[in-house]
Amino acid sequence: MSYFPIVLEMTGRRCLVVGGGAVAERKIANLFEAGAEVTVISPEVTEAILRWSMNHSIQWQARSYRTGDLAGYQLVFVATDDTGVNDRVYREGKKYGVWVNVADDPAHCDFILPSVLRRGDLTVAVCTGGASPAAARAIREDLEAHLTEDFAQLVQIAAEVRGELKKKSFSAAAGAWNEALKGEFRRLIRAGEPGEAKAFLLTALGAKP
Repeated sequence: MSYFPIVLEMTGRRCLVVGGGAVAERKIANLFEAGAEVTVISPEVTEAILRWSMNHSIQWQARSYRTGDLAGYQLVFVATDDTGVNDRVYREGKKYGVWVNVADDPAHCDFILPSVLRRGDLTVAVCTGGASPAAARAIREDLEAHLTEDFAQLVQIAAEVRGELKKKSFSAAAGAWNEALKGEFRRLIRAGEPGEAKAFLLTALGAKP
């Protein structure tokens, strides 16, 4: 299998989750955190899924999957122990051009989910192409120790500076950005001096603060 890594805009995207157990719960939490519109189809669900449906964070249809349920959805996540249901959903997705992900079954996936680390607007995804989700998770956990919360501030300040440069119609070369985001800039962030870090970055890029 060959996968092309992409980052999808999920705000308002209609997603269906088939299944209501612990695996489905984790997928649902990530989906509505990203702003997706989530519908769950499952006869039974966890307490968390039930709570989300009661406060209208998601919609829950308390029944088994039926042919035709994929209509109107863009992404489908399947998390059941029923291989028959998993296969039916995947085949129907192929028929209607809907992307399907079946948990722990790469052969029935149009896309797979990486192990994700978030630090503010920074997102780091680790993927093994479906070969070993456990290995992806272990590597992501190793990265957590290195990618501290300082990196969230690094991204935030860099974004603010980028916005200011755009307003000034000022363009800095990629190489200049690479150099400016190292050394002293990192030291100022670690020292808890975001204002000084921002001023340094502007100066290093050739735009006075």
